[in-house]
Amino acid sequence: MNPERKRRNRVQGGWAAPTNVKSDRNKPKASVSPAWTGKTVDQPTERKFVFEEPEEELKKKPTETVIIKPGVYDISTEPSGVSRLRYFPEFIGPQEADELYKRLFHDLPWRQQSDVKNGVSYLQPRLTTWYGDLAYSYSGVTHPASVEWDPTLLMLRGRLDSVLGLQFNSVLTNLYRDGHEHVAWHSDDERSLGPQPTIASLSFGDSRNFELRKKPESGQDYEHSEHVMIPLTHGSLLIMEGCVQEDWQHRIPREYHDRDPRINLTFRVIFPE
Repeated sequence: MNPERKRRNRVQGGWAAPTNVKSDRNKPKASVSPAWTGKTVDQPTERKFVFEEPEEELKKKPTETVIIKPGVYDISTEPSGVSRLRYFPEFIGPQEADELYKRLFHDLPWRQQSDVKNGVSYLQPRLTTWYGDLAYSYSGVTHPASVEWDPTLLMLRGRLDSVLGLQFNSVLTNLYRDGHEHVAWHSDDERSLGPQPTIASLSFGDSRNFELRKKPESGQDYEHSEHVMIPLTHGSLLIMEGCVQEDWQHRIPREYHDRDPRINLTFRVIFPE
């Protein structure tokens, strides 16, 4: 072979890399672009979920019962006894309920009383009246005896007496003028009502939610208490009896949308102290 040709072959062979070896010089160079230009800069970093056992057993959420149908409901049974509700959503028909609402709204001497809480006096967020053979005191308010009953209230008392077989001698009336007016959590457990009182509640006007919550076994932690909710409709009757006042609290909560006025009559039996 020509000496010059051999020399060129040796030189070219030196330049040629073996077929099974990759030169580092031929590898793509690493990107030197700033990190913030990357496509995933705004994407969350993928994390692996690691399950950890809770240190203590999670408390169960409180159960809530909604009552809308007529019937008898035993909402709890404790050593103290049974807490019972009886609900009649159409105890008084719509036309008669309309007429009764008008009479009560215009005829009763509605007043805004003051409550006392922790030594501080404040106006009740509703209007009330009281009729009863004996005085009645609660939350720093005392209603004197008022034996001259309004005729409409007297008629309704007689109807309830005949249906329930009781002789109510008092009634506390409430007028909620809009959805903002309310009554806070409480129990009707004054000594003058006696043990395990029966309270009959008639409602007229716009519907409002009536709520109950179970008293805790100890302390004041109501976070996990059982709840009951009843929409009290126009002409409805709700009866609380047994241990409801001893084992439960109730309220009419404030609402933040438009509500028309509602009148509530709570008939009770008051005993001399």
